[in-house]
Amino acid sequence: MNSRQRRGAVLLVVSVLCAVAAFAGVLAVVSDARSQVGPKVTAYELGADVPAYTALTPAQVHRISVPKRWLPDTAIRDTGEFQGKIAAVPLKKGSLLQSDMVADRPELRSGQMEIAIMIDAETGVAGKITPGSRVNIFATFAGKKDSDPDISKIIVAGAQVIDVGEIKAFDKDQDAQRLSTQGVPITFALGAEDAQRVAFAESFARHVRLALVAPGDTAAPPPGDRSYTLAGDAGTGAAR
Repeated sequence: MNSRQRRGAVLLVVSVLCAVAAFAGVLAVVSDARSQVGPKVTAYELGADVPAYTALTPAQVHRISVPKRWLPDTAIRDTGEFQGKIAAVPLKKGSLLQSDMVADRPELRSGQMEIAIMIDAETGVAGKITPGSRVNIFATFAGKKDSDPDISKIIVAGAQVIDVGEIKAFDKDQDAQRLSTQGVPITFALGAEDAQRVAFAESFARHVRLALVAPGDTAAPPPGDRSYTLAGDAGTGAAR
């Protein structure tokens, strides 16, 4: 082996040693990074915007892997934690799904039934009345005779809302008496008698309106305050 061959062999050995050292350095960096990141766990990320109070579906959520040390305690890690639930607030695409973002859907109790009616959007229910809210339902009726005054009544007190639909236009052929052009379908959980009152009011009342009841307020309006006429108010200063 001449001097040129010896130099080549030395350079080859040095190159191999440098490559081994570099590889060892990379392994050390990767090992250090893994030790800092820690093990990964399953979490869920929103793949689409979800409006508030609408049901979450598997198509709107996809599974991701996140380092456990970076995951908040409220993060949802199992599909059972959000299946069958609704969004408690408006949810944005790309957000990490957490337990305080979802809520249970209101359910019927024994003896209750679902009944849905269209409420004028202009009454202010949109965005304010949500599933789980309690409302008083007002209906305004025309007098039985031309000489009788119009009357407003609280037909149901403390009705539980279980669903709020999307705003849509009224069919003027079927709802010619309505002054509003848009309505919101509201679904209530009611007993049979209250459901009949609501159905009657939707068919025959001039207007049906909702008044949101303050959270925790369980007191029903007294009987004397459930009906109102303008003549009664002008004559006595109180509702009749």
